[in-house]
Amino acid sequence: MKISEFKSLLVQVKTLQFSLPDGTAVPAHFHITELGKISKHFIDCGGVERFIQSANFQLWYADDVQHRLSPIKLLNIIQIAETKLNLPDIEIEMEYQSDTIGKYHLGFSDGVFNLLAIQTDCLAKDKCGIPEKKANLKLANLGANDSCIPGKGCC
Repeated sequence: MKISEFKSLLVQVKTLQFSLPDGTAVPAHFHITELGKISKHFIDCGGVERFIQSANFQLWYADDVQHRLSPIKLLNIIQIAETKLNLPDIEIEMEYQSDTIGKYHLGFSDGVFNLLAIQTDCLAKDKCGIPEKKANLKLANLGANDSCIPGKGCC
């Protein structure tokens, strides 16, 4: 999710609710302890130079169970970051404490912001000799008119 979409959702919700990938709710007394612009300049395993930016939000909670961050206050924090950090409309990454700091993408459904797991990936599969995954088809699902022809994915 990009910052612009997050901001448009913040004005639609009455309370901020976040859930982890397993469905566990982030405690309602969380804080946003950081909002930053992260720049990553790197070379992938195929030798291609890459540059990405993300907006990094850190969710944290302590024993102050009366704390509640409102959507409007978070929107104000984002607007300050846009000005002071020259924060463009970029993808959001959320950090949350697990065994170590976990990084997540952000989704939204049914009034709840969802922390979505991020997986590592090879960015140069063609240069590393990693084949593309083929679709698994069940022969029982092929109709009488479905013949196995090149490029159809059944072979």
